[in-house]
Amino acid sequence: MALNMDIYTKDLELTDRIKEYATKKVGKLDRFLSEITECRVDLGYAKTARNASDRFTAQVTIRGKGFILRSEERADSIYAAIDATVDKMTRQIERFKGKHWRKRAPETAEITAAATPEEVEEEEATPVIVRRKTFTLTPMDEQEALEQLQLLGHEDFFVFYNAETSKINVLYRRRDGTYGLIDPVVG
Repeated sequence: MALNMDIYTKDLELTDRIKEYATKKVGKLDRFLSEITECRVDLGYAKTARNASDRFTAQVTIRGKGFILRSEERADSIYAAIDATVDKMTRQIERFKGKHWRKRAPETAEITAAATPEEVEEEEATPVIVRRKTFTLTPMDEQEALEQLQLLGHEDFFVFYNAETSKINVLYRRRDGTYGLIDPVVG
């Protein structure tokens, strides 16, 4: 089965050569994890990068039943960035399969949540929601949520369905390097 992949670019022209290269390299990920249902590839160029070797960016996000994995790398060429990202994703898949493969709960809970914008333009007007995301939550305990937060690569926060309390929780990283857990109560 071929991997269903969406490729997006930012400040970079998506040539046929780049598209074929990305499709070929990222398409190999389903050999390692056949449960991938969605794959997104973001390619970009940052002219203002401080270091010339960090101008090209490749990010791969894969989703499946009960998991989301993301890797991002920068390099001096788009091809090197794609290679580095695929290598990093392969390592994450191996780590994910080793830690989680036999422990997954079969149930999932669907939720629609407003995500914070990655880049917010500073304006004097009232804030505007510029992006909304819908994602599937899989029941997990706090330790699994912590591991998932680290696997995703963004260390700020992680929203999950706590299987022990049957509530939606937010796990976040504190300034001192420890983690906090938000357990909301409807009042």
